[in-house]
Amino acid sequence: MSFSDDIAKFVKKCGTNTDLVVRKTVLNIGTKLVERTPVGDTEYWTSLQPSSNIATHKVEYKRKPPPGYVGGHARANWTYSEGVRVEREIKGIDKTGTSTIANIISSVPVKAAGKVHYIQNSVPYIQALEDGHSRQAPNGMVGLTQIEFKDFLTKALAELK
Repeated sequence: MSFSDDIAKFVKKCGTNTDLVVRKTVLNIGTKLVERTPVGDTEYWTSLQPSSNIATHKVEYKRKPPPGYVGGHARANWTYSEGVRVEREIKGIDKTGTSTIANIISSVPVKAAGKVHYIQNSVPYIQALEDGHSRQAPNGMVGLTQIEFKDFLTKALAELK
């Protein structure tokens, strides 16, 4: 069975609720991506610093955020677009993800079926986070969410009943 056959089967199964199912699926994906994105935790940051005791000449580890780091910036940069990817970095932070999720919810159209939906993040270090750079998200965000796509679709279908 081809992908287009799968889509046709999906549309037939959804009937007039196709828009609702697509919208809920996109919203679930967007929400999960935002929630999975780590927010910096200084407990894990270390940088080598010379000791204040010159006599010992030892190097100590001190917790210090990287220069320019603002916690919650990656989480704030999940954006939704329809039909074309819009790559832009958003200034600001969203440690809880509440505002970012609200922006995604308000952006996904009610008539969602038959459209191409993009949820992207344009911070320069998003690939490092996806590749497990953060101890808070050692398995990334996107890959895990992609694995759950079928579950999101099934959940959206079940909510119709």
